[in-house]
Amino acid sequence: MHRILAVAVVALAAVVGYSAQAEVLVGVSAAMTGRLAWIGEQGQRGAEMAVADLNATGGVLGHQVRLITVDDFCDPEQAVAAAEKLVADGVVLVVGHYCSGASIPASKVYEAAGVLQISPGSTNPLLTEQGRANVFRVIGRDDAQGVVAGNYLADHWGDKKIAILHDGTTYGKGLADETRKQLKKRGVAEAIYQAYTPAKSDYSAEIAALKAADVAVAYVGGYHAEVALIVRGARDRGDTVQLISGDALATEEFALIAGPAAEGTLFTFSADARRNPQAAPVVERFRAENFEPAGYTLLSYGAVQAWAQAVKEAGSLDLREVITSLRTHQFDTVLGRIDFDDKGDLTVQSWVWYIWKDGEYVPLK
Repeated sequence: MHRILAVAVVALAAVVGYSAQAEVLVGVSAAMTGRLAWIGEQGQRGAEMAVADLNATGGVLGHQVRLITVDDFCDPEQAVAAAEKLVADGVVLVVGHYCSGASIPASKVYEAAGVLQISPGSTNPLLTEQGRANVFRVIGRDDAQGVVAGNYLADHWGDKKIAILHDGTTYGKGLADETRKQLKKRGVAEAIYQAYTPAKSDYSAEIAALKAADVAVAYVGGYHAEVALIVRGARDRGDTVQLISGDALATEEFALIAGPAAEGTLFTFSADARRNPQAAPVVERFRAENFEPAGYTLLSYGAVQAWAQAVKEAGSLDLREVITSLRTHQFDTVLGRIDFDDKGDLTVQSWVWYIWKDGEYVPLK
């Protein structure tokens, strides 16, 4: 309660005189350069179109909305610097961050400044377990995603040798450990539990270790670029090990890096919003711009929608009132109808299995 009151006091100070401003500022923070730039672009494009659509219908409380994008490099220190810049710029909402390792340290900055944070991609449970009243997300948590993955491994490979690999990041290790935890609950012990170094160009040593241990399936907690290199390297060596991973594989770049080796790779992700009737007009506009709104694009769009509807219900940009609105209403978005619990998590989480097939990911039949 003390934390909520503190956030509210800061928020009230932040919005004093806001009616005199011509624009409402919204920030987007993600990795806009480097190995995760493809996913960063998804988040930016989603927020951009959501803001454009808001402005076309009158904006928010009669104000036009302007988007400010910053690059956090998916790095904890850079994320804090990015958060401080957005706060200095005067944003009232941040759509971000994507990486859990960026969102968690940045959330402290936003809480202190009275800025709302809605992440479209950070799945580590700690983000909403810290008790920060201003933090929400429109994607599920890894403790739920790990249960789905662990059960699938136990059901299909319980009598085979299983490897669990992770990249040591907040996201990758966290997801791998949640999967491992559920596997253990099912009475299955992995043959290999091993960390790998992200951003390498070659994973032949890790692939050789899987082969030597006669591993049938490897669950990889990490980002798409490394998983793509691992599966490509395995196929180049004639290794048929099944690769399984998490939501970070929901980007076309995975198939571009892995090439034909992407075929058959499995992963979990949110239910594909592109298939929602509510999203059809938005998807059509993206495709008219020659941009496929895959992965986190519509999650980012939906985050802006939820905020805008919460502000409208509250009739105010005051953070305290917007938080109350987010927690007490349902919102009709491109993600479907969503609502949030007291921690800022979705009340209904849906993790779905996908398979890479012919250069795109499709639901697993």
